[in-house]
Amino acid sequence: MQGLRKVAIRGTGMYVPPRVVTNADLEELMDTSDEWIQQRTGIRERHWVDAGTGPAHLALEASLRAIEAAEIEPGELDAIIVASLSPHHEFPGTSAFLQDMLGLSEIPVMDIRCQCTGFLYALNVGQLYVASGQHERVLVCGAEVHSTGLDMTTRGRDVTVIFGDGAGALVLEPSEDAERGILSLHLHAEGKHAKKLWVEAPGTVFSPRLTEEMVREGRIYPHMDGRFVFKHAVTRMPEVVHEALDANKCTIGDVDLCIFHQANLRINEYVGQQLGIAPERTYSNIQRYGNCSAASIPMCLDECVRAGRLEPGDLVLMAGFGSGFTWGSALIRW
Repeated sequence: MQGLRKVAIRGTGMYVPPRVVTNADLEELMDTSDEWIQQRTGIRERHWVDAGTGPAHLALEASLRAIEAAEIEPGELDAIIVASLSPHHEFPGTSAFLQDMLGLSEIPVMDIRCQCTGFLYALNVGQLYVASGQHERVLVCGAEVHSTGLDMTTRGRDVTVIFGDGAGALVLEPSEDAERGILSLHLHAEGKHAKKLWVEAPGTVFSPRLTEEMVREGRIYPHMDGRFVFKHAVTRMPEVVHEALDANKCTIGDVDLCIFHQANLRINEYVGQQLGIAPERTYSNIQRYGNCSAASIPMCLDECVRAGRLEPGDLVLMAGFGSGFTWGSALIRW
């Protein structure tokens, strides 16, 4: 990043739909239990949308809160980047709908589809926009509506109980302090494992893209090799954390706050133990929101900001792992 401007986070925001779905509620839909879900994932409840609400609607609410926190107006934004695996419609991208909902026009908008690591990928793009001087203020948002695409039967319980709906957003601007801002991002992918966590259909490889047989067989719902995903997540996340620390000549003891993607509390506990990071220096909200994929990290960040968990100069570490496989980390001097 030599020769480029330092980039800082100026405002954060998050939003979840009002409807709360508890583990007890899921017991009415499938053969599962609160004990089973909490033991394996740490999740007690999640928020799901009502009919007619899509990720752009959630992104709008989170974005307005981030814009307000940044003390700017929507019209001062120069670009919008939305990370999501759950499109508002098949096309165009969710970012186009968000732009219109914000009352904006002509500024560039972009969707990034890197699943649970999507926010970190989007943050990287936004950082480069601002660091290069191409844009002054960039809105980066992660937004997901999983609930309308889940198998609400016992067949799909292993995946369905995990996911929630939500959005998180932030505004990026040039840093006024050369010592503070985004220090580095580190991104990776390994496509050979794509089918270990995926939704097969609809797809353009099929003609037609969707059939009654696909629906009947449950091929339209997420499928996951849970043990395989767990094994790779607890390997890759510590690796990419150390990559970020080494790149900035830091140690885990220098980190004031660590935010992991909220996929599974057991994964994060295992990773935290491997890294030797004290539990009080981590933050989790998966118990209340479930896995909100690209929205999880910015949702956690906003809650920490508003709870006063961060002070100027604090070192913040973010890390995530998701379908693709994708994984990444970011190190930020707050």
